[in-house]
Amino acid sequence: MIADRAHTRFRGQTGLAARLALRLAPRLVAALAALWIALAVPVAALAQDEPDYASWEQAASRGEDVVEAGTASTPTLEALRADIVAWRDQFVAAQSINAPRIAALKDQIAALGPAPAEGDSEAADIAARRKDLNDQLAQLQAPGLRAVEAYSRADSLIKAVDDQTRVRQADRILRQSPSPMLPSSWMAAASEGLKVVTGIIGDVRDRTYGAAGQALIGRLPLIALYLAAALGLLIFGRRWIDSLPLRLGSRASEYARDAVAFAVSLGQIVIPTAGAYLLTRALDTTGLAGAWARPILMVLPVAALILFGGRWLSRRFFPLTGDPPICYPELQRQRGQFYGTALTAAYAVHHIAAQALLPLSGFRREGPAGSRIPLDVSEAAAGVWHLPIIVVGALLLFRLALVLRHRPELSGSDMPGYPGKVMAGLGAVARIIAIAAPLLALAGFVTLANATLWSTVLTIGLAMLVIVLQEFATDLWAVVKRDRNISRNALAPVLIGFALVIGALPVLALIWGASPADLREGWTQLRQGVSLGGVRLSPGAVLTFLIVFTLGYMVTRVVQGTVRTSILPRTRLDAGAKNAAVSGLGYVGIFLSALLAITSAGIDLSSLAIVAGALSVGIGFGLQNIVSNFVSGIILLVERPVAVGDWIQVGTAQGYVKRISVRSTQIQTFDRTDVIVPNSDLISKEVTNWTRGNQQGRIIVKVGVAYGSDTRKVTEILRRIAEDQPTVLINPPPTILFMGFGADSLDFEIRAILSDINQGVSVQSEIRHQIIEQFAAEGIEIPFAHREVRIVNAGDLSAPVPGRPKAPPAASAAAAAKPGQGQPAPVQPTGDEDQDPRISMATSSGLEGASGGSDGDGGGER
Repeated sequence: MIADRAHTRFRGQTGLAARLALRLAPRLVAALAALWIALAVPVAALAQDEPDYASWEQAASRGEDVVEAGTASTPTLEALRADIVAWRDQFVAAQSINAPRIAALKDQIAALGPAPAEGDSEAADIAARRKDLNDQLAQLQAPGLRAVEAYSRADSLIKAVDDQTRVRQADRILRQSPSPMLPSSWMAAASEGLKVVTGIIGDVRDRTYGAAGQALIGRLPLIALYLAAALGLLIFGRRWIDSLPLRLGSRASEYARDAVAFAVSLGQIVIPTAGAYLLTRALDTTGLAGAWARPILMVLPVAALILFGGRWLSRRFFPLTGDPPICYPELQRQRGQFYGTALTAAYAVHHIAAQALLPLSGFRREGPAGSRIPLDVSEAAAGVWHLPIIVVGALLLFRLALVLRHRPELSGSDMPGYPGKVMAGLGAVARIIAIAAPLLALAGFVTLANATLWSTVLTIGLAMLVIVLQEFATDLWAVVKRDRNISRNALAPVLIGFALVIGALPVLALIWGASPADLREGWTQLRQGVSLGGVRLSPGAVLTFLIVFTLGYMVTRVVQGTVRTSILPRTRLDAGAKNAAVSGLGYVGIFLSALLAITSAGIDLSSLAIVAGALSVGIGFGLQNIVSNFVSGIILLVERPVAVGDWIQVGTAQGYVKRISVRSTQIQTFDRTDVIVPNSDLISKEVTNWTRGNQQGRIIVKVGVAYGSDTRKVTEILRRIAEDQPTVLINPPPTILFMGFGADSLDFEIRAILSDINQGVSVQSEIRHQIIEQFAAEGIEIPFAHREVRIVNAGDLSAPVPGRPKAPPAASAAAAAKPGQGQPAPVQPTGDEDQDPRISMATSSGLEGASGGSDGDGGGER
């Protein structure tokens, strides 16, 4: 009944899973189809109108002149590039003009057969038709070929603009300014710094009086509201949100605790950043910030976001309580949290200086008017002002790198240790950059020092963020599975972690100087595909392959399940044949799915013929064992000399066959251990199959009786014992054989055929139990070897031995045995028996019951 309820519950759960799969499958297919269309469709829309080539000619000529002159500003080059990219997208779409009609014409020409070779002729009507179709094909292909030519010109022009932009960027980064150590640089820094302070004070003074001052009085309620909200969020809100993850995490269920704590902890970024924004709004609402102070004021919210975001990341990566992503010691985590937060504060200061005050940052982009103070800061002054920020940042980076230099294991015992290795590698590189950046700044390469130092800081932050998000993905999967101890090696968390790494690559490129235009260009090139061995692979083709193969694989599994549960149980095939049929069906389905996926993706396998021919040589030598095992696995499934459930012996491995795969066979031994045997061994080596064809098998039980026993009586007893066993077959009947005269016994054998050889050991054990019982009842002895010790010339033991001390009287008295009192006292060996010829030890392998009798006193010399 319990089994029935469990089976009913399992069927209910299976039915629920099937219903959920049926509901989610259309949505999943629709999402995959939308993504497939987004990647497979050309960059521009499927428009069939030809581009305006006259306008393109003018735009291309103007762009080539600008690039050749090399004097255009960076914004001009960016605008020119955007215009050329738009033209190139039109040409990509124009390449597919008349594509359906071109395909139809090619099919018509192919239907006419191959063109005649040079010097041969064909029927006049066929030749005329072929010429007409070729003329139509050339006319239809003309717009596409023109678009291909224009696309090549546009692509070359874009590459020229990119090359010129990269050269300018490299020159800007490698430019050497006056060293911050020069006294002239100090004087310039002090003079221009005084101008900035005077400008800010002047703004505040000029806006405090007059009309601006009157307006300030009217805005006081709004300013007070902003200030109250800002201070509330920065003081009370920050304290409340810092304690909220721990309080909510303790109330959540065990499997959702970590995910809830992570989600709530994001408020540690949002709430204080919102408070900083409101504080900035309050200061800006006063109207006291003018052209000198307002650029600094406007970058404060972003700087606050950097500060609080870095503080949150340091706390998540180096937590003082709970399970950390990487198990650093507690002292290292305290240091890592402090240095990480301090380094984030230094980067926030650098961001303010780079965006509002100083050039030479290596990161500043062109911004709108009013985004910087109205002072053209000299490079000498900028170098002096940047130097302390670089020195402090380098020192903090070096200290943080010391924390990251170790390679600890992850918190989960089943997780791979690559995050610890990545962070250790970044720590090693960061130590070198932390030493080199201040030296570069002192030498005048301030832009290069800023670029390398802060790019390294952002790279470490990005790696920490990816690892923290991977932990969060695992926590979310634990919520889905309702198991907090779920393995981090589960497929879903691993795939999400891989997707996070792939998504971090564009961000990493931006960190190290790539522009959004570079990323868009790379994505465009990727969508058009990469040529490998004559085969062009694109995201659309790869996604098409994956979708078609996945669907084919799912259909194969469904068919396998249907055949296994609905068709094969109604046949007379044995378990091995059923398993072979299901496995063979799976191989055929996977092969057809792969073939259909390759065809649907538009991959031309003929282009890979040469490569496949070359690889076949390597396969023949390097992969011959794998190929041999694969072929052997196919032979096992077809010929079925071994099937699942058979009791076999291969070499020293003996047990039941549990699974036959393509490469190997799994055998479960009788001590419940699994032995993996390559399939080639089952084909090339000697294999004993105890249960192939039927379950019958023979057992042999050997027994010896004492000399003098009635052999006919022994034979009848053994036959009766064998025939009483329920699994021993009557036809053929068991055989009792008198095998011979042994050294110690008369040897007999019981040979019987069992209906189930799997019970052979149990039957042999039961037969031996009954033999002992029957022989004891009939007085038949079973001999066994024994050892005897004989004392020769016991009376001479009392005499002293030359060269040996005389034995004490007690020992001499104990050595003399009284006649008729049983066995003599045992003699303790001294190791010198070989020196005394009066004592000898004899070992007899005689039979305990073969003497035919004993002395009346119990056998004094036995």
